[in-house]
Amino acid sequence: MEVGIVIAYGLCLLFIFLFSLGQLHLTVQYLKSKKQIPVQPKPLQSVNFVSKKVFASEIAEIPDDSLQDMSVCPAVTIQLPLYNEMYVVERLIDTIAMIDYPKEKLEIQVLDDSTDQTVEIVARKVTVLRQQGLDIKHIRRNNRQGFKAGALEEGLTKAKGEFIAIFDADFLPNSDFLLQTIPWFEDTNIGVVQTRWGHLNRDYSLLTRLQAFGLDGHFTVEQGGRSQAGSFINFNGTGGVWRKSCIIDAGGWSADTLTEDLDLSYRAQMRGWYFKYLENVYVPAELPVFMDAIKLQQFRWNKGAAECARKHLKNILTNSASSRKFSLVNKVHAFLHLFNSSIFLFLLLAALLSIPMLFIKEAHPELDRLFKAGGIFLIGFLSIGFFYWIAARQISPHNSLRYYITTYPLFLIVTMGLSLFNTIAVAEGLLGVKTPFTRTPKFNIKSAHDKWNKNIYINQKISPVVVLELVLALYFIFGIYFGIRTGNFELIIFHIMLTIGFLAVAFFSIFQAGGLRFSKPTT
Repeated sequence: MEVGIVIAYGLCLLFIFLFSLGQLHLTVQYLKSKKQIPVQPKPLQSVNFVSKKVFASEIAEIPDDSLQDMSVCPAVTIQLPLYNEMYVVERLIDTIAMIDYPKEKLEIQVLDDSTDQTVEIVARKVTVLRQQGLDIKHIRRNNRQGFKAGALEEGLTKAKGEFIAIFDADFLPNSDFLLQTIPWFEDTNIGVVQTRWGHLNRDYSLLTRLQAFGLDGHFTVEQGGRSQAGSFINFNGTGGVWRKSCIIDAGGWSADTLTEDLDLSYRAQMRGWYFKYLENVYVPAELPVFMDAIKLQQFRWNKGAAECARKHLKNILTNSASSRKFSLVNKVHAFLHLFNSSIFLFLLLAALLSIPMLFIKEAHPELDRLFKAGGIFLIGFLSIGFFYWIAARQISPHNSLRYYITTYPLFLIVTMGLSLFNTIAVAEGLLGVKTPFTRTPKFNIKSAHDKWNKNIYINQKISPVVVLELVLALYFIFGIYFGIRTGNFELIIFHIMLTIGFLAVAFFSIFQAGGLRFSKPTT
């Protein structure tokens, strides 16, 4: 029994260590990219968009008019997938209507699966904008089959554009978005141009600041590092543009995972397409403002990633069904990318086993050297810290040290507190347990004066998982006590962080369900 615990604990630490080294390598690649002279695309007016890469599926499925020589401005379709977004849909459509692009080459599809007042709001806005000469369509389905993926696929079959820009309901692109992204498609090998997410309500509360900190790491170091290394990269579901022929060649949108964006990204790259990531182009969006919404979003992302790992890993490692050869480094990064969410599983298991490990160490003092050898895993912790330091320096160059010191420890603590909920998501994904796509509610929250507690999309029921989070907090309090009593202080900081993390996550879940708001005080 004791041997099994030691082996399991060591394997968990090993996975976390290897994951950390992968993040360190991406950080090095990102820093390397910053030393290079940025490449700028040609002005849109001088770009030749005639496709040189034509697949049989394109000829069969793409309308003839989308294969014309659109050497100045190619036809673009903007897709807005919606489901019950009454608080944000009006500002979304108003923003998209201001996109700077020739009207005769621009089509807007509002893919509306809503069942509430959103339908009427959209219908009114579309009517007004059509009267103003905008080619905007309100597309409704009889059912939500396939959820977001199904809506995108339905719109794709009707889309006029050679390129498809996609924005979720809470994203507000700048008017020059297409002018900054479309020119990159002159390279006919590029199937996707992805941009960086910005944050409309970064400073609304502690929770939004911590989410922004984590996402900034992904949208600077991680995406930038993958791009520099030529590794697998992913479309982030919104704030990007697809080449229509790329979607079709990769097999179209599929709803067999909760992250249809990651799934299609891997299928497209396995077919030989390349992705372009533009860190300097960002699209502001709204962050979830209460804990249950954060958990919903995290659950979908982490479970979907695990589902994609289950679906694609074999083909990636063997290069079967692929028209593009990938190096060993690319395959390792793909493995770590697809199993990114599994870090929560191994983190939670290591945390749970850490207290039995204290008992084993107390009973077998001869193993003390073995436990001290585990200090090598500190390198992994430092690697993650370096990863987020570089991201913080990029996002907040004038106040990076203070920003990092005051945010990174709290980010780690809350991440630990979310490990139980995210572990459930990962386990379901790896085991093939299917659940429906659940949207993240949006609130049109930007400043500390904005309120959300009367939002009709809030589910005020407290999840049973919250009880388990409180139990885990008590468990790690015991770990702190036992460590102090036996003089084993190596894991005390770890157990303190876990205790605070689980208490914080449970606290927010319980009290925000009652309508309380934790943000800057209003004046």
